[in-house]
Amino acid sequence: MTIENNTQTIDHRQLGTAGPIVTSPGLGAMSMSGAYGPTSDAEGISAIYSYLDDGGNLIDTGDFYGAGHNEMLIGRALAERSRDEVVLSVKFGAVLAPDGSFIGFDGSPDAVRNSLSYSLRRLGTDHVDIYRPARLDPNVPIEETVGTIAELVEAGYVRSIGLSEVGAETIRRAAAVAPISDLQIEYSLLTRSIESNGILAACRDLGISITAYGALAKGLFAGKTGGNRAMFPRFQGENLAHNESIVSALGRVASAKGITLPQLAIAWVAAQGEDIVPVVGSRTVDQVRATMSSTEVALSSDDLAAINDVLADSEVRGDRYPSALMAQLDSER
Repeated sequence: MTIENNTQTIDHRQLGTAGPIVTSPGLGAMSMSGAYGPTSDAEGISAIYSYLDDGGNLIDTGDFYGAGHNEMLIGRALAERSRDEVVLSVKFGAVLAPDGSFIGFDGSPDAVRNSLSYSLRRLGTDHVDIYRPARLDPNVPIEETVGTIAELVEAGYVRSIGLSEVGAETIRRAAAVAPISDLQIEYSLLTRSIESNGILAACRDLGISITAYGALAKGLFAGKTGGNRAMFPRFQGENLAHNESIVSALGRVASAKGITLPQLAIAWVAAQGEDIVPVVGSRTVDQVRATMSSTEVALSSDDLAAINDVLADSEVRGDRYPSALMAQLDSER
């Protein structure tokens, strides 16, 4: 379903068989809370308003982004807007040390309820639209975590249940407990493992959508390689030089079409199916406008063939996270 908004055509897609109808692309808010360097609250709020004014409705956050800062920022922005015009997707479960580093995940029933209580207060709302564990807790069966969220759905505090970075077996176990709207997972021109490891097939078998983060490859498609990105293997040494050569080749495809590489990258994700919604991280108005401009792009079969030719010639080098974080991903097992 598409809706005309000013000069843009806003694409609306339903998450799962009974989940919310959201706009594509969605807005990822993590970078508004310092994930890739210093930020301004005023700038972040303006970016949120720009996204909503352009017709967007899906805002994705996590209660651990900025140790709660991101939710409070979104809460401040939404205090001036109608709650009904926003679909809030919230991740929970990450356990942080005082320095902000990740030290584990907690998907136990009490932690689920406690985390939601704080999120509701910080966001200034009486419900979240999609609630999802950020990772799989290896010490808590997914059935217990999802079952607890299902109780919160029944109580009216949550509208839909989502998952994040879990594998096909876990997806099937979770879906046996309660309806799942979507799986949030990295998916881009440089990260296509869900196509071959059974995750995408399992989601489609079960009527579960994909909310795809990382469409811009953590900034690589936007020419950003500095700052905290140095922690990622794909941004290190020879890996980076090799990966930048792939980016350059894709950039030539974009130039031949008269669009930017970020537009190409976001449009490619959106073109992989009506059940896939790219969620693009932005922290400024200019970034939001660049993201939303991808809705003006229609990729032809020739465009997709040219992209596939580039990707067939060379594979991305380096894992998508450092080894310690890769070991925590159920989706990589």
